[in-house]
Amino acid sequence: MNDVFRNKWRSHFFLHRYKCYSVDLREVNWFHMPIRKPPISSTHAATKPTQKTIAEMTGLAVTTVSRALQGDEKIAQATRRRVRKIAEEIGYVPDRAAQRLRTGKTKVISLILDPHNEILGFGNSLITGVAHTLAGTGYHLNVTPQFLGGDPMEPVEYIVRNQLADGIIFSRTRPFDERVRFLRERSFPFTSHGRTEFGYQHAFVDYDNEKFAYESVLRLMQKGRRRICIILPPDHFTFYQHLNYGYMRAIRQEGLQSHIPEGISLDSGMPEVFEWARTIAETTDAPDGFICPGETSFLAIANGYRQAGKERGVDFDAVVKSSSQTLSQIDPHIDNIGEDIRQAGILLGTNLLKTMQQPDGPFEQTIQDPDISFPSLDSFQN
Repeated sequence: MNDVFRNKWRSHFFLHRYKCYSVDLREVNWFHMPIRKPPISSTHAATKPTQKTIAEMTGLAVTTVSRALQGDEKIAQATRRRVRKIAEEIGYVPDRAAQRLRTGKTKVISLILDPHNEILGFGNSLITGVAHTLAGTGYHLNVTPQFLGGDPMEPVEYIVRNQLADGIIFSRTRPFDERVRFLRERSFPFTSHGRTEFGYQHAFVDYDNEKFAYESVLRLMQKGRRRICIILPPDHFTFYQHLNYGYMRAIRQEGLQSHIPEGISLDSGMPEVFEWARTIAETTDAPDGFICPGETSFLAIANGYRQAGKERGVDFDAVVKSSSQTLSQIDPHIDNIGEDIRQAGILLGTNLLKTMQQPDGPFEQTIQDPDISFPSLDSFQN
């Protein structure tokens, strides 16, 4: 053993399957040793399916396969079905880079999503609706966040100037929205969740907030409420005008007392709304009726009044705009008016696809009607 340690550069011992071997390291050619590579699996070794692959399997021309995959109605429906079935079976995925080089299209729709914290599940519902419309069209949906208080033009300019999408969907419009002006001047396809006051036409989907506010005032009046408060969005949004107009029209019509809080809006945080509600609930002329165009503002107000020792249905009532069954599960007797955000997403996707086919119009313009189904006052009192 002493000889081994003294001559350690001459010999090297190592264990392999419990057997000992001696190798003279000076006799090894390290630069010409074979390198063992892991075997390539059959999945990775297989070539990526292309339209040519489908053509060979079906006996059709590549151009016919391409048109069938695009849903060309000049191709027989049976042929289109057969081509799509084989494409699914072999895992064919269109090469978007090649498509873009060939057509100049990205096959991407960009949804610029605002927080919309006032409505529970707004983002998920809108994305689900748009994605439902785009399914099977070959278009992919990208979601770009629009942070509260940020410049609304930034994501639009970034997408257009870098050619990241073929069409844009955005929300929370302003009366003279710069995004609409920018996109119209460049003939870039878009549709908006909300209207504007421009003289020219553009595609949009909107909710009848004027009717929502008007009907809410009448409902609260039916319950004997006289001092009615509405929580409005910031006044630079178009739907601020619609809500305010419907609200004031009903207030004046019925001779009721209005209350529009200062410093509180739909964009205010729940803790801020809670503190405001708790404070005003303790005053002698506190509102006894509330119109909340979103669930979160109602939850904060109800909690603030509760902390002040006041009970809904006794000291105050509310009408709430909701887009899900969440609020009904929390408070089954609450008066709510529905807004179908998922359906809005479906309509936005449909309108945008039509705009992309007809960039010069006519443009689809849709206003969703509020879903009003108040329980009877007798059942409420019981």
